[in-house]
Order: sequence, then structure tokens, then C-alpha cells
Amino acid sequence: MPQNLIEKTFLKPVESYWIASTPETDYPTLQDNIKTDILVVGGGITGITTAYLLQKEGFEVVIIETSRIALSTSGHTTAKITSLHDLKYSKLINQIGSEGARKYGQINENAISMIEQIISEKSIVCDFSRQPSFVYTQDEKYLEKIEEEVNAASSIGLPASFQTSLPLPMSIEGSVCFDNQAQFHPRKYLLSLAKIFVENGGHIFENTTAIDIHEDRECMTSTRNGFSIISTKVVVASHFPFYDGGGFYSARMYPERSYGLAVKSPVKVPGGMYISYENPVRSLRTQPLEKDQQLLIFSGEHHKTGQDSCEKDHYTNLIKFAEETFSATDVPYRWSAQDYTAMNEIPFIGHISGNKHNIFIATAFQKWGMTTSTVSAMIIKDIITNGKSDVEEIFRPSRFTPVASAKNFIKENLNVADNLISGKLQSLPFEINLELGEAMAVEVEGKKAGAYRDMDGNVFIVDTTCKHLGCEVHWNSAERSWDCPCHASRYSYDGTVIEGPALKPLDRIR
Repeated sequence: MPQNLIEKTFLKPVESYWIASTPETDYPTLQDNIKTDILVVGGGITGITTAYLLQKEGFEVVIIETSRIALSTSGHTTAKITSLHDLKYSKLINQIGSEGARKYGQINENAISMIEQIISEKSIVCDFSRQPSFVYTQDEKYLEKIEEEVNAASSIGLPASFQTSLPLPMSIEGSVCFDNQAQFHPRKYLLSLAKIFVENGGHIFENTTAIDIHEDRECMTSTRNGFSIISTKVVVASHFPFYDGGGFYSARMYPERSYGLAVKSPVKVPGGMYISYENPVRSLRTQPLEKDQQLLIFSGEHHKTGQDSCEKDHYTNLIKFAEETFSATDVPYRWSAQDYTAMNEIPFIGHISGNKHNIFIATAFQKWGMTTSTVSAMIIKDIITNGKSDVEEIFRPSRFTPVASAKNFIKENLNVADNLISGKLQSLPFEINLELGEAMAVEVEGKKAGAYRDMDGNVFIVDTTCKHLGCEVHWNSAERSWDCPCHASRYSYDGTVIEGPALKPLDRIR
């Protein structure tokens, strides 16, 4: 019997198109104590862009990355560069007023232009193109919200219009459209920008993990392999901040995972970037290939990290959508991503806390990291070089927004407490009975543990207590990882850290 598209897809490894279509990097690991003007922790789009802009201002800059640059969130994205962040502006006007919302929108528009300017000036080949961006609904009950967003965005000078149809094989009730947005290949862009940064005297150290910062007149950042970096400033661009600085970020933002596919289809989409307003979210853009071919990039199916019974179902749902709506014939690549959202849905960008004047942070981009990362670089560069930014009050990490944040703050932290307690009370079996490629939670010598049998029959057993704040991790069947339901630390089946905030691996049980 011939295999269907879902079966064929799951026979292939989980792999991002952006990573598969670009070369690996091989920057050195830090092997000595060093000193620099500015240290950037994190080699994704935020860190690389920030380092590039600060270097242009005359600073000596060092980037350190815990694995390889542009592999984590920047390599697992849809790579839409847009100021249309869902239905954002009607909410922002109520939260921070029309002028604040206008500044938020304008700096995101400026970020698109800056990316385009860098690409043009440095002749970077990265499939950059200007595209319209749409948020659409197929449900009549959301039409009023769409119209409200068009009016709100137009009132503060953004390029918004109302559309009743899309050049896609589906009907809609309506959409908000922002003209002149953009898309690109994020790894082609970032690897080129990193190369330019190094050629101009910058330093990148891969496989170098920062574990703490001590701030006095200077900052001393210590690394896992025992070396330290002295700098006047530190920019924490590590997605989830490895260093909290008294900002209590684990309690002020929440994590979600979402899923992506690169699909081959006979349906030719003429461009544009699309995302549904209602759930389940369906996001789409095109990616050009050689000989006038294209991939369709789908994403969606978000859920709280570590809080889903079968992550593979989300890939299945996306594949079904691609097949039924776009006649998909092949899914050569699939991947997942992790994103953090601030409780009041405005990113944290600037000084990490009120009393840490030499340490900066950029996090909680709410799935719009391509644009917001560049916004972060622009804001931090302005604060370091000029002492201020025109928009720093909007994004200030130490801001207190009790009204805007209260509902989400209570809900998300009750969710963390519930997962912490329920994980400790769970009763587990003592016997390990696993097929190849399967995992289960078990009890070993009185400890809660997780067991995984690899495809060669080897069994790996780890203590499932997360090294961040002690929640019990859950098995992710789609990625074959142990994921924390509280603050989204992720570990490989053998306990190795994949994503923070945890810095230490899970304990192995023999």
C-alpha cells in the first residue's frame, strides 16, 4: 500500500529548511580570559544585529553563543519582516495611547528599512523581497476586530487597508493588509552579517555558554568552561535571559511552541505573507527556489511548552491543511520554534533592571522576532551611544503595568504553580517497557525519572526535575526532547540542555 503524505513526512528527520539550505559555521570556542568594550550574549538575529550596529559606532564587540550562531530561534522561524503583529494596534492605543502606538509601529517600520539598507549596502544575497502582509479571518464574528485594527493602524500612519479576498485557494470574511513589508532567508542574511562583523575586527565564540554576570565598575561574565570576559557593557540576547538581574523575567513572560513546514505544491502563490486571526493559527508565506520554483512555508498550532499530550498531532494538522487546501505533494522539511510573550504583550528591550545600568536585555518578542530583533538592536545602540532612545519607555524592561498585565500574570503563574505541583504528585510505574524511539516517565530508586530507548535499543534514563526551578519535565514525542511545562527549558533525551533558562543538564540515572 502506498504511503500517504503524513506517513512519508514522519519518516524524515525534523529539520529546518533555513538550516538545511545553508552551511554550518565553525567559529572557535573561548579558550582564555578576554576583555572587550561590549559583550553580546547570544548569536541569533538580535545579538548579531546589535553587535554589527555597535561595531559601526566604533566599539570593540564580542559575541558568544552557547551552540552555533543562527541555529536556535533564528533558524526556526517563518522569517516574516513586518510591523503587522497580529491585531496589535487597537490594543496598543488603549494601553499606551495613540502616540505610544505610533512610535511602536514606526520603529518596526524603520527596522524593515534598516534590514533592507544593510542588505543593499553589503550586497547580501538572502532572498529579500518586499511583500504585503495580511491578518485574515474566515469567521464572521471576528470581522469587527479586523475592521477596528485597520482603523487603528491607519489612524497612526501605518500602511493599513481592508481586504475582502486573498490570492489563495480559500475564502475569507476580511483581512487587514500592511503594504510594503518584507521577507528573506534569515540564515543567509545572518551568516553574511556575522562574516562582515568578523572581517571588521569583531570576535565570535561558539560553544561558549555564559552562566553569570558580576557588575561593578565593569562587568565580568563567567562561562561554563571556566573563563571570564571583562566588558563595560553586556547585552543579553539569549532568547530567554540566562541572567535575570532582579527582573523576575520567568514570572513576567510565558513560553509557547509552534510548528512549521516547508511544502512542495502545484499551487502557485503569487507572494504575500498571511496569518489567520482565529485558532488554530494558520500562517503562510512563499520561499523562492531555483528555476522559478517555490516552497510554501506553513506554521501554526501553538501551545504551551511541555503542556501537550502529543506534539506530533500538530505536525499532522498542518500537513492535512497543506494537503487539503494547497494540494501539497511533499513536505521535505519540518521544524518547531519556541517564543516568549510578555504579560502585557510588549517586548522587554533596554536596561535589564532599574539598578543594572551596564547590562541590557532583549526578549519576549511574541513570535515577531525578525522585526523586533532589529528594533532591539536599534534601541540598545541608541541608549549606549546617545544615553537614550526615543522609544525606550515603551519597551523598558523594568516597566510596571499592573492593569495591562494583571490578567495574564495571574493566569500564567497559576499555570506554572499547577504544573509544578501536579508533576510532583504524579504516580509513576516502576517497570520500563519501551519500543524503539519511545519514552516514558518512570520511578527509579524513589526518584521521578524519564526513560528513552533509542533506535539502537540503548536506554537513557534521566532525573526529570528541571534544573531551572524544579518542575517535572514532560516528553515531547515530536522532537524527542524533555520539555519543562513551567518556563520552557528543553533537554535532549540524554539530559543535555537544548534551550534555557536552565543552564545545567538533567542528572543521568544509571
